[in-house]
Amino acid sequence: MDEGNSLGEFLRARRELVRPEDVGLPAMGRRRVPGLRREELAMLAGISIDYCVRLEQGRDQHPSEQVLDALAQALRLDADGTAHLYRLARPTPRRRTPRKPERVPSGIQQLVMSWSDTPAYVQSRHLDVLLANPLATALSPIYARGVNQVRAAFLDPAVRALYRDWEKITASTVAGLRALVGDETRDARVAELVGELSVSSERFRRLWARQDVKPTSSGISHLDHPQVGPLELRYEKLAVVGTEGQVLVVYHAEPGSASEQGLALLSGLAGGSRQVEWSGRTKSDN
Repeated sequence: MDEGNSLGEFLRARRELVRPEDVGLPAMGRRRVPGLRREELAMLAGISIDYCVRLEQGRDQHPSEQVLDALAQALRLDADGTAHLYRLARPTPRRRTPRKPERVPSGIQQLVMSWSDTPAYVQSRHLDVLLANPLATALSPIYARGVNQVRAAFLDPAVRALYRDWEKITASTVAGLRALVGDETRDARVAELVGELSVSSERFRRLWARQDVKPTSSGISHLDHPQVGPLELRYEKLAVVGTEGQVLVVYHAEPGSASEQGLALLSGLAGGSRQVEWSGRTKSDN
C-alpha cells in the first residue's frame, strides 16, 4: 500500500478478516485471498468496485459518512473499529512541535508512590512506563520505569512465563496501542517500535496486520507469580488529565480472596527491598 494510506490499509486488513459465510455469502470456488473479495465488499457496502479499489489504493481518502457507515457494517466493525475508521477518514490536523521528555504530574507521582499495598504505575501513549511504585515492579517486570510494555510483552520470556493469559494479553496490548496512537501510526516512535517488533516477533507481526482497535479501561489479569503463586487481579485505567495521553493503571484483588493475601505478602516483600527472580533474571524492585 502507498505511504500515508492508513485508511486503505485498514480497509484491506479488515476485509481479509471477514469470511463470506459470516455475511451470508456462499464460499464458492478457490479464493486467492482470505476473507472477502473487493467486489464482495463493494456489493455489501452498496458502492462500485472501482470506488472500493480507489479507497484501498489511497486514490480517494474522503468517503462520505454514508459510505463509512456502510463499510463499517459490511466489515462487521464494532463501535471502536467504526470510530477508528472515521478517525482515519477524518484526520485531525496537528501542529508538529518538538516533543519534550514526558513528566508525570507531581500530584500523581505522590499518589502512586504513597500506595504501598496497591500496585500502580503510569504509562505513556506509546506504552512506556513513566512511573511505577515498588509493588507494581515486584508484581511484574513489565511494570518498571523505562520499560516499553509492548516490547516486553513480546520479547521478554519472563512476561510470557508470568501471565497465564499471555496470548490474550499480547492481543489486547496491540489493539490498545492502535487505539492510543489513532491515525499516527507513522509517528517516528511508533514506526520504530513496530519495525523492531515486526522483525523480532512473528506473533506481533500477525496481530499488527489485523489492525484490531480496542481501548481497555478495566479487566482481569491472571498471573503465576514466582514468589506468591497464582494471582487474579483486576485493573483499572484512568486518564491523567492535562497530559498527552498518560494513563494511571491500578491493580487490586477481590476482598478476602487468596489473591488479596498473595498481594499483601508481595507488598511485604517489596517493602523489605527483596528482589524478584524473573525466569533466571534478578530484577530490582525499584
